[in-house]
Amino acid sequence: MPKHPHTTTAPTPGPSRREALGTAALGTAAALTGLALAPAASAAPAGTPATASASTAARPNPSVLALTHATLLLTPNSRPLPDHTLLITDGRLTTYAPSAQLEPPPHAHVVDLTGKYVIPGLTESHIHTSGDDAITPPLFPLTGVTSVREMWGQPLHHDWRRRISAGTLLGPRFVIASPILDGPPSIWANDTGLPVLEVADAKSARAAVRKVKREGADFVKVYSRLSPESYYAIADESKRQHLPFAGHCPDTLPMSRAATSGQRSIEHLHAMLPATSSREREIRAALTKVRIDPNDPSSLSRYGSWFRQVHPLEWQAMRSYDKGRARRLFDTLAEHGTYVTPTLTVHHSLERIADLPTSSPDWKYLPAWTVASWPYIWEAMTGSRTPEDTARIRRIYEHRLTLVSEMHRAGVRLTAGTDTGTGYAVPGFSLHEELRLLSEAGLPTRDVLTTATTHPHDLLRLPTSRPADLLILNANPLTNIRHTLNIHSVVNAGHYLSPTDRTHLLAAVEKAASESTPPENGTLATPTPGCACNAPH
Repeated sequence: MPKHPHTTTAPTPGPSRREALGTAALGTAAALTGLALAPAASAAPAGTPATASASTAARPNPSVLALTHATLLLTPNSRPLPDHTLLITDGRLTTYAPSAQLEPPPHAHVVDLTGKYVIPGLTESHIHTSGDDAITPPLFPLTGVTSVREMWGQPLHHDWRRRISAGTLLGPRFVIASPILDGPPSIWANDTGLPVLEVADAKSARAAVRKVKREGADFVKVYSRLSPESYYAIADESKRQHLPFAGHCPDTLPMSRAATSGQRSIEHLHAMLPATSSREREIRAALTKVRIDPNDPSSLSRYGSWFRQVHPLEWQAMRSYDKGRARRLFDTLAEHGTYVTPTLTVHHSLERIADLPTSSPDWKYLPAWTVASWPYIWEAMTGSRTPEDTARIRRIYEHRLTLVSEMHRAGVRLTAGTDTGTGYAVPGFSLHEELRLLSEAGLPTRDVLTTATTHPHDLLRLPTSRPADLLILNANPLTNIRHTLNIHSVVNAGHYLSPTDRTHLLAAVEKAASESTPPENGTLATPTPGCACNAPH
């Protein structure tokens, strides 16, 4: 993005009692929105939209963006501040105050947001992305998702992050995992074209942690088939290397041990069922006997086999649910600050297959060949289920909703993630569906918003001093969580995407999707469910 040579300082009115109350929330607002009292020289000017070709618009823009007469929701649990003005100077939110007390500078780009609601930009805490950079990265900010956590890091993601930072690609702020660290044989075969580091013992586990740190991973991704020996070595070496680790709770490991070992977040709800069962020891012993065929060349087949072996054990766990054991586990997770990302979106699509949609307006933003592959993949993964299996798995899903509600009440910090990159999940759009499902699980609307704002900010340790990230809505999200989809405009890393910008950019994504052709490299061309990832397109 072109850089503006100077910063314009906004006038500073005397603080009223109302303004002082807003200032009391400054620290949290800074964390969520990138509020900074001094602009950074590297920030790009506000109001500079990215073009459909992911390059910067050539037109000149003012360095100060004034968003006036909006209702501010600085954090989901803070008091709404009606009729406020925000000043964004060189991409940074520098001040806010009641509109009657804060006059925009004469040269500012003024946007009247009367009747609009401003909340922090949303964070998607569990994605697997690849493909065309004209499709995937832009969809996140265009749907209000300004930060993401990529759970299977590839060189592509680091390239995207560099280009987004340079202003040559429209996209969100990326936090990038290592390649998956799993035990041999991994659930993942070589047909994805993506790296999996199989570690068989403590020595190879420690070497893998050092390797991914050298390669620039933001955190280590642990997976389902790790042995306790390898897992504990990863935990210790990650601490030595000052590198967080997160991911699946391994099949053979009690979830409480993952928390006490320092795992930053636990993904999905598979491990939750045995951990809250009165028969945990028996079920855990059965999980150690789950086998993956090392000679099976298909990741679809391997994952399908894992599901078929695990679901009966989940059924046993659900039927022996122990509230007291669950509460002790949840207390442990809360005490150790272990986040849980339920990914209800992917659980819903895999476990309530009768409810799968046959079409959606969002699908036009993905290549038709990708969308057409989803029924085939779901048939490969779930087609062997009997009617009894289907009924049981549907009840397991309902039990997962209960677990989410009870975790929330126990103070476990939940983060919203979707497993985007799997079927039936469109980048950006799917996070709004995850928020709906969390609401369906019983979380109050304010707390649902927290899972996509405050909690992931803390989990991802996003820097406070950064360009502003804001989502501007046409309706109050506190009255209905579906209002997060009623988007007026977005401030992404300090750049204002107006309603017109969003319309044009979404049209460009749709066009790129319509022109996309399937890959010819022989790797998995389609997303694979169950914490999956697209192969390069």
